[in-house]
Amino acid sequence: MRTKTLAMAAAAVAALSLAACGQGESGGAPDQQNQAANTVQDTTAGAVGAVAAPVAAATNESFVTNAAIGGMYEVEAGKIAAMRSTNPAIKAFGSKMVADHTAAGEKLKPLAAALNLTVPTMMDQRHQGLIDNLRGATDQDFDRVYLQQQEAAHNETKALLEAFGMTSNDATLKTWASETLPTVTAHQAMVDQMDEANADAAK
Repeated sequence: MRTKTLAMAAAAVAALSLAACGQGESGGAPDQQNQAANTVQDTTAGAVGAVAAPVAAATNESFVTNAAIGGMYEVEAGKIAAMRSTNPAIKAFGSKMVADHTAAGEKLKPLAAALNLTVPTMMDQRHQGLIDNLRGATDQDFDRVYLQQQEAAHNETKALLEAFGMTSNDATLKTWASETLPTVTAHQAMVDQMDEANADAAK
C-alpha cells in the first residue's frame, strides 16, 4: 500500500511539472490553465499528505503539529464551502466540518499543553495552497474542487490517526486519536456520498 501511494505521489508530481510546462506552451484561456494547474496541485498535495501522515505520527510533537494543521485546514475550508457552495448538502457539510474540527482542536490543546507541546496557529504551505486553490475555484467548479480536497484531506487524517494509535505510548493523545477517528471515518463516507451524487447530476 505504501509503495502504491508513493507511486501516486511521484506520478502527481510529474503531472504537476507537465502541467506547468503546458501552461507556458498552451494558448488556452488563463482560467482553464489555472484550473488544470490547481487540480494537479491538489492531487499532488493529497498524495504527498497520504504518504507523509504515517511518518508524521512518529512522535507526539509531529502528531500534534500535523493534527492541528489538518484541523485548521478543515475549519477554513468548511467556512468557505458553507459560504460559496450552492448545494445545500455541501453547505451543510462545510458547516459540520467547522463544528467537528473546531471541537476536536479544542480537545487537543490542553492535552498538548500538558506535554509541553506547542500547537501551531498557522497552516503550513501545503495546506495554505489548498485553501488558495479553493478560494480561486470558479463557481462552476467549486463543489468538485472542495470534494476532491476533502477526500484527500480525510484520507490523510485517517492515516495519521491510525498510525499514531498503533505506535504512540502516550495514553492521552492515543485516546484523542481513537475518539477522533470514527468522526473522520464518518466524514469520509459523507464525502463519498456527495461525490457520487455530484457525478450522477453531471451525467
